[in-house]
Amino acid sequence: MAIEFDIKKSDKIAGIYIITPSVGEDLRGNIWTSFRAEDIEPLITDGIKFKHNKFSKNKKNVLRGIHGDTKSWKLVTCVYGQMQQIVVDMCEDSSTYLQYEEFIIDADKPQLILIPPRCGNAYYNLGNNLIYHYALAYDGNYIDAEEQFSVKWDDERIGIKWKCKNPILSGRDK
Repeated sequence: MAIEFDIKKSDKIAGIYIITPSVGEDLRGNIWTSFRAEDIEPLITDGIKFKHNKFSKNKKNVLRGIHGDTKSWKLVTCVYGQMQQIVVDMCEDSSTYLQYEEFIIDADKPQLILIPPRCGNAYYNLGNNLIYHYALAYDGNYIDAEEQFSVKWDDERIGIKWKCKNPILSGRDK
């Protein structure tokens, strides 16, 4: 199986890339590659490299976000389940400030979203269980929750059309 990515720029928000990997399938299931430095890192500015990965297991009706910071790039995908992925432009001097882009990502149809700094990241679990994966690229030390921005999940200025009415939220996300 050849390792290939179909990489497209977002038509809506600058800096977002939609990455669809090639998928090899047979009677056992499928296999796909989520990252190759030579394909993904050139999309990131200033020669920043990916430094660590995280996984998040989510129960039914869980919504996480909207979170972000000023220096981290995130490469996100769903490795189990199905989700509504939202990216919000939080850059005040951008022509698309407070606009969002939505992606429905299903583990059976792999897709990755590269999210630039100053964009908010949020997602909602559309099924019973979801495993969310994200890789982070940044310069210096990691900016953890205390140093990140958070925007209320249902902020009226943004007007996200969530596929839920009453999700399970953390205190930070309320």
